[in-house]
Amino acid sequence: MPLKMYKSGESTSPKIKHIIGIAAGKGGVGKSTVTVNLAYALKSMGYKVGVMDTDIYGPSIRKMLPEDRFPEQAGQNIIPALCQGIRMISMAYFRKENEASVVRAPIANGVITQFIKNVDWGDLDYLLIDFPPGTGDIQLTLCQQANLSGAIMVTTPQQVAVMDVRKAMHMFEQVKIPIIGVVENMSYYFHRQTGEELHLFGKGGGKSLADETGVPFLGCIPIDPQLCQSGDTGRSLFAEQEEKSTTVKRFLEISKQVVDHVDLLTENAKSFMKSFELQWKEMPNV
Repeated sequence: MPLKMYKSGESTSPKIKHIIGIAAGKGGVGKSTVTVNLAYALKSMGYKVGVMDTDIYGPSIRKMLPEDRFPEQAGQNIIPALCQGIRMISMAYFRKENEASVVRAPIANGVITQFIKNVDWGDLDYLLIDFPPGTGDIQLTLCQQANLSGAIMVTTPQQVAVMDVRKAMHMFEQVKIPIIGVVENMSYYFHRQTGEELHLFGKGGGKSLADETGVPFLGCIPIDPQLCQSGDTGRSLFAEQEEKSTTVKRFLEISKQVVDHVDLLTENAKSFMKSFELQWKEMPNV
């Protein structure tokens, strides 16, 4: 049964340590797949994790992360769904399955505002926000209201994808949100018989983008049929493959880098505020 949407109030989740946007500026590069598996990886590392699916028109994360417990209404607030230990909210819970979300931008923007202000996440170490494609109203609302710690950019090796991701990075720079790093998805296919890495969509686009913009390159995710199957069936690749899968290892390596970079950004921000406070106190009276 669809949940009701209420007038937005103050944020009900002041205990989220880090909020991370996962974006690309375009569709089809695997943002949602990266989001879900980073959530699994962080959970396997012992962190409390939530996922906010902000694709109003084509939400797909509910398929990849099916719920063990549906979201619940608590007055004017929403308790997120519980999905294999990960808390999650999505527009998919507010409409019928296979029903299109035919809404204009102001209404979609209002839904996102309610996701930010009316979902009671409880205590979380990381909230991952799966950004929709583009750099429009919804993306700006998320940047301005979600109190992001930083953003992870997802690209494929193709130069066309890199071009759009570069534009999305510019958007984050304009609103003063730091880029945590770049992930290259669908990087290559490993041919088991020959032992070759086949670069079906080009090579090195993600690394060159990171080098060009001066942000960390977090790593490559291969084209993996098991990763595709896990998304289609809603079963965690981590529960099934554990340390055996190269793809699982890659997501764990990327997650560890994300944790380190976010901690560094947090420390730098604290140092800046402390320095600012000391300089302010030392200013003479005019």
